[in-house]
Amino acid sequence: MNYTWDWGILLREPYWGWLWSGLGWTLLISLGSWTLALVVGIGAGVARTMPTRFLPAVASVYIQVFRNIPPLVQLFLWYFVFPEIAPESVGLWIKRELPQPEFVTAIVGIGLFAGARVAEQVRAGVAAVGLHLMPAALATGLRPLQAYRLIMLPLGLRAIFGPLTSEFLITVKMSSISLTIGMLELTAQSRHVENYTFHGLEAFAVATVVYLLVGLAVTALMRALDRRFGAAAYRRAAP
Repeated sequence: MNYTWDWGILLREPYWGWLWSGLGWTLLISLGSWTLALVVGIGAGVARTMPTRFLPAVASVYIQVFRNIPPLVQLFLWYFVFPEIAPESVGLWIKRELPQPEFVTAIVGIGLFAGARVAEQVRAGVAAVGLHLMPAALATGLRPLQAYRLIMLPLGLRAIFGPLTSEFLITVKMSSISLTIGMLELTAQSRHVENYTFHGLEAFAVATVVYLLVGLAVTALMRALDRRFGAAAYRRAAP
């Protein structure tokens, strides 16, 4: 293989700027998707543990649908299909007026997929740690929603910091599939550099290292939060 390595080409403009721009979009997609996943996942996970029939059924349908359809297919459905089947005014707004439709679609598609996975983690955490505390909480005069908000959900979230770390890492890595709908995140920009310079090995090597560093940073952050707020902090505070 007569391949001539040239690492310096990545430091030239516009290729250096492309990679930095791709990293920025990767981080924005990851953070946006994870925020949506947490909000939706916590809501659906709590709904799954409610003592009624309607809310657990609705949450279960959401989880089963979004967790079992590949995220790439979901992105295509949100980006290509949904604007066509939505009411005409909504479809036209999405296609013509929505700012950064690829970015928004990536957050929605990846976030809802990850939210279904987070919901199951939250359900398991609440069921394992908090459900047996419900009678005691109600006996003190708390209403069911207050018991969830003040006791069961905080304890359940503390118990699942480890699994949530894995889900966050998966969300970061899934940001790369947004290139299929035209999002110029890190992987797409690496391909862009390859197409212009024919030095794709260098570009993808740098992208690999960047993904690794982002993953290690996420792991370190979640471990710090676990020590401060998670199960480890709870064990230290227990008598």
